[in-house]
Amino acid sequence: MNIGVLPRLTLARGFTLTELAVVVAIIALLIGGMLMPLLAQDDVRRSQQTQKQLKEAIEALIGHAAANGRLPCPATAASNGQESFAAGGSALNGNCSNFQDGFLPAATLGLAPTNSNGLLIDAWNQPIRYAVYTGTINGVVNPFTRIDGAKGATMPELGKVDALSICVSATGIAAANCGAAARLADRAPAVLLSIGRNGAIGGGGADEAANLNGDAVFVSHDPAPAGAANGEFDDIVVWLSPNLLFNRMIAAGRLP
Repeated sequence: MNIGVLPRLTLARGFTLTELAVVVAIIALLIGGMLMPLLAQDDVRRSQQTQKQLKEAIEALIGHAAANGRLPCPATAASNGQESFAAGGSALNGNCSNFQDGFLPAATLGLAPTNSNGLLIDAWNQPIRYAVYTGTINGVVNPFTRIDGAKGATMPELGKVDALSICVSATGIAAANCGAAARLADRAPAVLLSIGRNGAIGGGGADEAANLNGDAVFVSHDPAPAGAANGEFDDIVVWLSPNLLFNRMIAAGRLP
């Protein structure tokens, strides 16, 4: 009797753990390779959107000065987007509660979008900060935030005084000016600041810290990674040109 040869059986089998790990690693690399450009593009988009907001805010500040003869005081986290005066302060004396470490008064200026505290937010949902010069010029205290203070101080004297300074690095700066650091501006009546993508956690570097210490000196330069000499930097800083402010106030009859 012939004994037939049994047909050969082909056994199906699944992936081994090693093979699965390789597949997962390849997929992760592919996704990571796609995500990095997307994240970079998102940062660029948010940065451009925020820069547009800051330019619009500068125009709103100039408009307020032209209409009221003064710049508004900064808001606080508790002032619901309204400018905040110190005890006994008012538009008549321009005495703000926090001249150089406050927020843009969105409600006073009629700007949006705002957060639950009424503060204008940037594209990273962080409140936009605002600083305005405090000091005495030609015998006039708080000349930029009191009604017709700039007129009383006179343009020639306003043009001589170091107001808010913007430097290219925190290295070598002083509390009142850029010191040994190169400067971008040193007579700015007001400064606007977006603390950027890392604002929620804080960059921790010297340059970003200089923008949040409440003095009259700020730092602005191109974005820098965490390994940079003065730490990560993604702040966006813009400032009000005194000449532009004077020009618009002259046109509105608020100067000279």
